[in-house]
Amino acid sequence: MISFQQKILNLIKYFRRQWPLFSNSERTTVCGADCMLTALQLSMAEVNKQHYGDFTVSLSDVMETWKYLLHDKLGLSYENMEEPENYADFKKAYHTFLASSNMLDIIDIYQKCHDLALVSEDESIAPVQLLEFISGVTKVSDSNGSVLPSTPVNGQDQSRVKVMLFAKKCFYSYLSLLVNSKDDLALARILNVPDRGLDREAFTKLKHASQERKMSIFLMATSFIRTVEHGGKGFSASLFDPLRAHVKGLSNFINFVDKLGEIVGEIPDPRIAGGQILSTVKTHLMKGRSNGDPFYQAVEEVVQDLDLKIKNIIDSQHEVLTASTTGVSPTRPKLHSINHGTVYCGRDTIKVLLVLLDKEAVSAPTQNKAELLYDDLNLNMFGITSFLTLFRSPEQSKESSPKPLRQRIQISVDEKIIKMKQSSIKSQFACTYKNEPSKIRGQQFLSSSRMPACIHPAAKQRLKEGMNSHLDIPVLGTISENVNQNRNYREMGKLSCQPKSKNSKNEQMDLNNDNVIYDEESETSLPKNAKKRKTSNNLQKELDSKVDGKRKNNRTASKNKLIVGQAKLTQFFKLRCCESVVFRLANRVDRLFPAYI
Repeated sequence: MISFQQKILNLIKYFRRQWPLFSNSERTTVCGADCMLTALQLSMAEVNKQHYGDFTVSLSDVMETWKYLLHDKLGLSYENMEEPENYADFKKAYHTFLASSNMLDIIDIYQKCHDLALVSEDESIAPVQLLEFISGVTKVSDSNGSVLPSTPVNGQDQSRVKVMLFAKKCFYSYLSLLVNSKDDLALARILNVPDRGLDREAFTKLKHASQERKMSIFLMATSFIRTVEHGGKGFSASLFDPLRAHVKGLSNFINFVDKLGEIVGEIPDPRIAGGQILSTVKTHLMKGRSNGDPFYQAVEEVVQDLDLKIKNIIDSQHEVLTASTTGVSPTRPKLHSINHGTVYCGRDTIKVLLVLLDKEAVSAPTQNKAELLYDDLNLNMFGITSFLTLFRSPEQSKESSPKPLRQRIQISVDEKIIKMKQSSIKSQFACTYKNEPSKIRGQQFLSSSRMPACIHPAAKQRLKEGMNSHLDIPVLGTISENVNQNRNYREMGKLSCQPKSKNSKNEQMDLNNDNVIYDEESETSLPKNAKKRKTSNNLQKELDSKVDGKRKNNRTASKNKLIVGQAKLTQFFKLRCCESVVFRLANRVDRLFPAYI
């Protein structure tokens, strides 16, 4: 008598033989009971996000909708069962998810086989039986004929069994992704196993990018990596591409899957190719783990079990596979072939892997639905999260949000502006002075419309009217020089003879002779090369003595030079100093000889 599990496998065999009647691709994978429940959970969460804004769903709602969906698809009466809210949207989203992942569930295969009359009476299955099998009511035996235990004996065995199941799912996910590149569930489980730095944030960015491009997650990752590696400058990824920060991890993942694909295409013997694939995945998963690691031991056991299953499949189908063991496709492939009708290698290996995945799809469903659908504390040590947590977009923490960053930048800019305002504002002549602030120096220069306050009133009047002295004894040399002096008085601007404090000293640099000329008590000395105007003998001697004394002090002063580009400005001040000295001498003569005015 044929077992119930074997009957389901026979349905899947009919599907493989007549796959163009079921699907558009020969590599379509079968979605088992656990996969169906997981797909329904993600579909319900997506619908809830559209209606309520939260990508989440409770376990009670999932189980209620799950029970109603099974009765609806199998055509069974669902009396005393109310239709869940938004059930039509849930069902549509569920089938859309399976179609985008290139998968068919067991119920769809069962209904299609019965509609096409591909099932004999001995192999027929009642809808109620299939409902009990998918719901987990029927006990299913493993390949050795023993009934699987419902729950482990103790906590330690339970943890060991969970690690074993996780290692087994990792291997099947790699094989499923190798066969069906559109399987998003398989990719989500192994994207960061082993650790590649591709956390929830990286998966979310990859998922959003695939939704925008309307392609599977694996194909989106492959397209991005190929663009980065072989696209060149004109086709390189944008600096603002969110996936650019995960190039290393995605490249590691894509290159490893490509390595598995090379094994399938280069080794024609499915027995050798299957063993090589398992050995490569085993080495990849155990990288960086010790022998005492529970996951390490689980991987060893899973590899031995899968290798034995592959050999059994090859032996059972030896007569069928001997006709096509070359692994080379004909020159003109069929219309509906693997990889959308393109020429391919390793078809025998792909067929063996499909049979292995089909047997896994009809395995017993998980009894504890909460552990299947939500986070398991026993697997947190491996960094494993549930599909619901992984597909949910992580919330941005307040510390890393753009708003505080802009505030920190604005605060830093404001602090710099305050420091700039607190610094002294130098005048246009401040570069020629060393000690005294330019702000104080700038206050000594008055506008050209104002006359110095220390000039004798009569001299002021004479300067304003532009009259020359008619006396026989000129005040400052010749009469022509007085005319030039009066003309300079009108042209001079920003000059002042207001007295300063005795302690203030202004140091003016001389770029020609590397000396520092001191202007003390509002008296500025003449430069070395400046001409002396003719004055009376006493005044000339007194002036010479003062200039000589200050020149001696200048020899002991510091010989600091100005920055490049201040020579012209220094020459300007030399002329102004000469005019200032002559101006002060004229005022002193007016005070000493008031009778001549």
